[in-house]
Amino acid sequence: MIASFTLTGCKKKDMSLKLNEPRNIRGVVSYKRSFGDLNEKHLNIAQAIGIRPVSSREEAEHLKGKLTHITTNERYAVDSLTHSIPYLIPAAANLLDTIGSNFLDSLVCKGLNPNKIIVTSVLRTKDDVKRLRRKNGNASLNSAHFYGTTFDVSWKRFRKVEDKDGRPLQDVSADTLKLVLSEVLRDLKKADKCYIKYELKQGCFHITARKNR
Repeated sequence: MIASFTLTGCKKKDMSLKLNEPRNIRGVVSYKRSFGDLNEKHLNIAQAIGIRPVSSREEAEHLKGKLTHITTNERYAVDSLTHSIPYLIPAAANLLDTIGSNFLDSLVCKGLNPNKIIVTSVLRTKDDVKRLRRKNGNASLNSAHFYGTTFDVSWKRFRKVEDKDGRPLQDVSADTLKLVLSEVLRDLKKADKCYIKYELKQGCFHITARKNR
């Protein structure tokens, strides 16, 4: 079952309003201050509720019974993963569902055409991190991504949802979508659902579930 969350400033009656009439888009005062949870916080909770780190993708195959496979769906899109595999512990998968669903609902409430968030990184094996460090020397050898609790969501790119009847939809700028996403994430963070780190160079929100159910 997909978890639900009440969106701040979004009333059910607003859902019937027309799109392309932006309203009540505020974002957060500061991305860095609002989403400044450092790696230690992510790592501590990941080690407490996540799986044990695995060395290779072959080893990860044996843990599929404890993990949820994530794939592109009506709530979010999964990027072409080159340095991670699309698995999360159930609680983190539910959190991702909630973020994707709340984001879409919030766009409608704010008069914007629908777009899906894009997941750019998920569960990493030790082999994945070794390969990643060849391209990005800042990739951590002690990452919360090892535990299946953590995923990255892009704030630079979003997946436009095409109209089912083929009608042209107005594009929404990435900056505007980032503002709306930040409101959704802020509310979930305030509700103690997750830790979030704003990654400037990587262009993503680094998100770790705080609950194991």
